[in-house]
Amino acid sequence: MTNFAGIWKMKSSENFDELLKALGVNAMLRKVAVAAASKPHVEIRQNGEQFYIKTSTTVRTTEINFHIGEEFEEETVDGRKCKSLATWEKENKMYCKQTLIDGNGPKTFWTRELKNDELILTFGADDVICTRIYVRE
Repeated sequence: MTNFAGIWKMKSSENFDELLKALGVNAMLRKVAVAAASKPHVEIRQNGEQFYIKTSTTVRTTEINFHIGEEFEEETVDGRKCKSLATWEKENKMYCKQTLIDGNGPKTFWTRELKNDELILTFGADDVICTRIYVRE
């Protein structure tokens, strides 16, 4: 089984602002969010198929705790509550479908994939994809 555990720092980010636009975040909040999320610090703990992921920025810290194949609650990138289900797409890549608990919005998901020494995180909102690449500290 692939080991995602570690402390990760972001190496690159593409389309984060476009993702926030697709989620309906206004221009002023997008500027704050983009600045705050420019240097996220990610800690991943893994015990088999049990994951704990903590993402810290200067403005916000999020924590999720989940088991592959079991539904859990989390928040979308723009802070809306959702039910999520993470499954293995392949041995080194998990896919998580998010379903909003209240209200309407774009279909959202995230994936995390280990490729060589990089963690590739993608966020999707309908057909807009944001890709962030992390390296272990």
